[in-house]
Amino acid sequence: MRIQSLSVDQALRSLNSTADGLTAAEAARRLAEYGPNRVEKVGGEHLLLRFAREFTHFFALVLWVAAALAFVAAHFQPGEGMGRLGVAIVGVILINGLFSFWQEYKAERAVAALRRLLPPQVTVRRDGGVGLLAAEALVPGDIVLFAEGDLVPADCRVIEAFGLRVNAATVTGESLPRAHDAAPSAEEALPFARNVLLAGTAVVSGQAHAVVFATGMRTEFGRIAHLTQAAGEARSPLQREIARLSRLVAALACGVGIAFFFVGQALGMPFWANLLFAIGIIVANVPEGLAPTVTLALALATQRMARRNALVRHLPAVEALGAATVICCDKTGTLTQNRMAVRRLWVAGESVATDTLGGRADASGALRVLAANATLCHNLEPPARAGGEPRGDPMEVALAAFGAGLGGAPAGACRVDEIPFDSDRKRMSVLCDTAAGRMLYCKGAPETVLPLCTGVLGRNGVEALDDALRTRLAAAEEAMTGAGLRVLAFAHRGLAHGPGVDAGAAGKPVAAALECALVLAALVGLEDPPRPQVPAAVARCSAAGIRVVMVTGDHPHTAAAIAREIGLVQGAAPLVVSGDELRRMSPTQLQLALDAPEILFARVAAEQKMRIVEALRRKGEVVAVTGDGVNDAPALKVADIGIAMGIAGTDVAKAAADLILLDDNFATIVDAIEEGRAVFDNIRKFLTYILSSNIPEIVPYLAFVLFRIPLPLTIIQILAVDLGTDMLPALALALGAEKPDPEVMRRPPRRRDERLLSWGLVARAYLFLGVFEAVAAMVVFFIVLGAGGWRYGELPAATDPRYLQATTACLLTIVLMQVMNLFLCRHPLRPVLGSGLAPNRLLLAGVAAELALTLVVVYTPAGNWLFGTAPVGAEVWLYALPFALAMGAAEEGRKSWARHASRRQRPGDRR
Repeated sequence: MRIQSLSVDQALRSLNSTADGLTAAEAARRLAEYGPNRVEKVGGEHLLLRFAREFTHFFALVLWVAAALAFVAAHFQPGEGMGRLGVAIVGVILINGLFSFWQEYKAERAVAALRRLLPPQVTVRRDGGVGLLAAEALVPGDIVLFAEGDLVPADCRVIEAFGLRVNAATVTGESLPRAHDAAPSAEEALPFARNVLLAGTAVVSGQAHAVVFATGMRTEFGRIAHLTQAAGEARSPLQREIARLSRLVAALACGVGIAFFFVGQALGMPFWANLLFAIGIIVANVPEGLAPTVTLALALATQRMARRNALVRHLPAVEALGAATVICCDKTGTLTQNRMAVRRLWVAGESVATDTLGGRADASGALRVLAANATLCHNLEPPARAGGEPRGDPMEVALAAFGAGLGGAPAGACRVDEIPFDSDRKRMSVLCDTAAGRMLYCKGAPETVLPLCTGVLGRNGVEALDDALRTRLAAAEEAMTGAGLRVLAFAHRGLAHGPGVDAGAAGKPVAAALECALVLAALVGLEDPPRPQVPAAVARCSAAGIRVVMVTGDHPHTAAAIAREIGLVQGAAPLVVSGDELRRMSPTQLQLALDAPEILFARVAAEQKMRIVEALRRKGEVVAVTGDGVNDAPALKVADIGIAMGIAGTDVAKAAADLILLDDNFATIVDAIEEGRAVFDNIRKFLTYILSSNIPEIVPYLAFVLFRIPLPLTIIQILAVDLGTDMLPALALALGAEKPDPEVMRRPPRRRDERLLSWGLVARAYLFLGVFEAVAAMVVFFIVLGAGGWRYGELPAATDPRYLQATTACLLTIVLMQVMNLFLCRHPLRPVLGSGLAPNRLLLAGVAAELALTLVVVYTPAGNWLFGTAPVGAEVWLYALPFALAMGAAEEGRKSWARHASRRQRPGDRR
């Protein structure tokens, strides 16, 4: 039987405990049986294994084989530079592995954060006495004493309560503290039972005694911790695509290299020359700079996003957010401000919004009485520092601030006594001495305050509270509740000067005698208001084709009202699914429900949020999840991208998230999405750029085998292009120094199955731009080689100055063609001059660095020795210029044709 449905005596008996607590011996026995009250860490893969994996994946294995072959070749045929090549390839593997490990490495701080939310010591009753005990030593059956400000260390069943209110937002997602009592509860869901205190929640006001019924990983808190740790890490779309691309390119490189090795053998080439050829084909096809460049691109994108108040914890999250199709958004603290505010009043016979009170006449004095009541009737502590907010229940903080804004209490008014709030009365009252006499101010739930009222402050003074007026009040309360507001009634009465409250003492009136014949001043509706920027952000998400789904632990009425206010819901009848309804849904029913055009989830638990995310991912959506509480952590972790609040968010949520909003502003997500989409576009530009140089790197080897000519480009020179001269310009494209395309937030998210390496990109890089570069490189190579007296059929020595100058000319031509290609790749459709140069100074810096590095390779002794080059005359640079201009003109023509074709597409078609 559920413990929340048992009476106090039944609950104690079920745990073999008493109101005086356990004996020390029995507590020690239970501690040995149940273990410490702490969150245990789920075992994971060892850090060294994760590190080693970065050097043993398929992409790395291909390069290891190439390096090994180079070292073998250096042993059997020294003096050909194969040893230096092997060292260079090993360096590539190490660079890639270290960057990838840094990218993948994820410090698991969720468990430490969870532990910080549990108190180190608690007040416990054992052996009939009361004392402090380490929270880890708690066992089921212990009796814990709670006071205002205490954190709850374990799941407990309340056995006594005095004005107890608990903030459970971090576990259940509710925006308001709830009253708790010891009475049996019919609530099926344990987290929402009024007599249950959950580990990780906080006592806002009142006192309580409670019996522990679950500790450690058996608590709701521990179950969330287990879900957070055990949930599989969702790989981002970019991670999946880079892995696929790496396997594809590596397999292609190996296949082509092996195939041409056998071709060379069939043509009678010497074994070592043929092996050199095969290694060259593999190295030329493998984009060695892909992994470090993508990693650096994402890293610098995170810096730009941080300037826009979005802190990225995991690099792939940058691009994943750009691919998001659905945002599952928590309400409290994400869409709303996570603070209560008075939004509406029923006062002097009419319903008014608080923002219209400024010019309102208050002939009856109802607002003045309300101001005094709200300012005096509370249990707030003074601010911790000058200028700060009072401490206590957020609702009372909001009411006191509202009362002060209306003028506050009368001068000289002071409290003399109090009738405290409790869960049965659902109201509190204070007695105050004022210049007009002693007053009783009362506030509480309308259903407990209105029956005590006999009059209402109207425009013409006190009016009798007859049936007609009660009907109007009920309608006003229902309208506020339907709008998602928390409604309180404020009433008062004048008293003769005399003693205070003391039920039963001689000569002193009892509380019941004071709380009668009250005069109603107002009904007050409070809510956690939306953030001002949220409606515009929701509209931008809609324009970008991104669906926003609210998933909250709050009441359905409140969720629907906020959703309508921010524009998330516009239809007359959105689908609102409660946690109880969700619990009864099968996976198929849930996926079908998610097809509704407008859907909200309310009163959901932690594993249910995870179910919603998993259902959306099964539907092919790329899911982002926002949240700030402990209850959000599992969903944050299994989503494609988890987004936590930086200010109001718990450490647990931040540790489980991929991205943290430093300003807790939902609108910042939209800026981050724009950056994420731009990153994907920029990486595509980078791929076009680096893959274009693969063709002029492969063609020399094909010509070497098929036409028996000197090798136009050595393997070490290929690495000089891929990891040297090309790297900085490629980074200028991939790092997103370009401003995002103005259309990037006006098009729908790309499909989940859309490939980074599309056929259009391959055709443009390999069959168009790459062909131009290959022709130019081979022509210039033969011009320089022929000028040195070479005749067809001759195979000069590797150290022949004529041959070294010719390979250098081939290398120079590829570099200069890539300079032109850099500007051509800035945009797939816009012309070079239309893109401009000024916005991207990094691009110009990359070109300058590329040319400077080329000069070092060509004109310094160290560069000549390392890369097998030789100085060439200025005329060699000019040989390549016409080819670069021709490639630029041809590409501009292709772009013009593509722009016209794009305009002819139907609206909504994708390029």
